[in-house]
Amino acid sequence: MKQILIIDDDEKLGQLLTQYLERYDMKVSVALTPSKGFELIKKVKPDLLILDVMLPEKDGFEICREIRAKSSIYGQLPILMLTAHAEVTDRIVGLELGADDYLPKPFEPRELVARIHNILRRSSDDHSIRDIKPINGLEVEVSRREVKLDGEILDLTTMEYELLILFMQFPNKTFFPRRINESIARYRCRTLLQSSRYFGQPVAT
Repeated sequence: MKQILIIDDDEKLGQLLTQYLERYDMKVSVALTPSKGFELIKKVKPDLLILDVMLPEKDGFEICREIRAKSSIYGQLPILMLTAHAEVTDRIVGLELGADDYLPKPFEPRELVARIHNILRRSSDDHSIRDIKPINGLEVEVSRREVKLDGEILDLTTMEYELLILFMQFPNKTFFPRRINESIARYRCRTLLQSSRYFGQPVAT
């Protein structure tokens, strides 16, 4: 049974999502404030975090940034962000900060479940990777989603981690943008490639 943590100050929404997700064999915890949310992250060790953008104390972007900046404490916790705003800028900011997906409110509960399953499947695929050999002092502990360089833990976004895994699995191989898009989270790769001056050209590793 997967453990899901929701950080959202809408108590009614939290109750409704809890009832709905439990029908899909998920165990759900809800925090109405960021401070309580961080307590529950350490206590229940969720498999996925559903994070609202508009919150008291600090917004969801700041929470996402803090979690990704402290990967040695929180690991690479999958994050799905919710917001009442549908602006493209908000989505881009969330994804650039390391969120795994972004869903505007109001949303269809079945779509939320589908997105959760997709994120968890990608996370499970990461844990199934084996035999990644150290390269030039760079080591990956897949079971902990932890990356070290010369023994020092690196703080990586989810996108950076997934790109690193792909490149270390196939060293000395040249990847075209399409191959990368097919291999890791599509929307995050697309954002990276479109903003890169190498877009349309092979990306050598």
